[in-house]
Amino acid sequence: MLRSSTPLMMVTLGETLTQRVGIVNLGVEGQMLGGACVGFAVAAATGSPVLGFAAGAAAGLMLSFVHAALCLGCEANQIGSGIAVFTLGLGLSSYFGRGAIGGKVAGLAPLAASGCSDVPFIGPILTQLTPIAPLAIVIVLIAGAWLYRTRTGLNWRIAGESFQTARALGIRPKFIQAQGILAGGLLSGFAGAILSVDYTQTWANEMTKGRGFVAVGLVIVARWNPFLVLPVTLLFGVCEAATLRLQTTGLTLSPYLISCLPYVVSLLCVIVVSIREGRIGGMPAELASVFGRRS
Repeated sequence: MLRSSTPLMMVTLGETLTQRVGIVNLGVEGQMLGGACVGFAVAAATGSPVLGFAAGAAAGLMLSFVHAALCLGCEANQIGSGIAVFTLGLGLSSYFGRGAIGGKVAGLAPLAASGCSDVPFIGPILTQLTPIAPLAIVIVLIAGAWLYRTRTGLNWRIAGESFQTARALGIRPKFIQAQGILAGGLLSGFAGAILSVDYTQTWANEMTKGRGFVAVGLVIVARWNPFLVLPVTLLFGVCEAATLRLQTTGLTLSPYLISCLPYVVSLLCVIVVSIREGRIGGMPAELASVFGRRS
């Protein structure tokens, strides 16, 4: 559960930070693919998973520059720009990753040696988890504390709520939006590298399987709150782990239908939250302008 939810945790956190400054980025799926492809290639070439993570994060950051340039520099439609970034990431990763399909890399070592597996409950967990899972949890907690407990985090929230108020306080909202887009790209690329280098330890075309798009929806479920990203993405991890368990039980249901379980649960969560809240509580006011509903 923890290992499968870690990539989604990072990309959902990145999209949460981006949307907190009033920007929607549908290109996170392409950024994840770019991070997964570059991260795997660097890890395979150098033998260092840490360099793979860094390269993947850098790849996501570079793709987010495209979104920032289109949205902030050219004032393009954010939805169209995000789709363009997704297509770019998909095309580049598919083209340059052709030779790496089916390759293998050695990920990070587990938190505990295999000899600790006999320890009740905690032993099997520590022998399967790598340091990336606890690191991701720490990053989520730090991001939440930063957003709600620091002056710069307050500036981000102000920019996401009202450009006019931000300007009146001497804050440059476009500069903050650029920071939000780049932070989201960095975390999305990192998430992709975690997926290919640490979780699956291989590369395949379109291996993210829609996780980036799922993250955009889970931001709504988490109510744009970094602290809520953790339980929301763990729910997806539980469902993904359950699909693997169900397929090993000999269930006669089609494995393609079983694999839909995490996505169906995510969709139901979005629907339930939307119905219950009406106008979703916690949504930054500037996001309304993306859909032409600025008051």
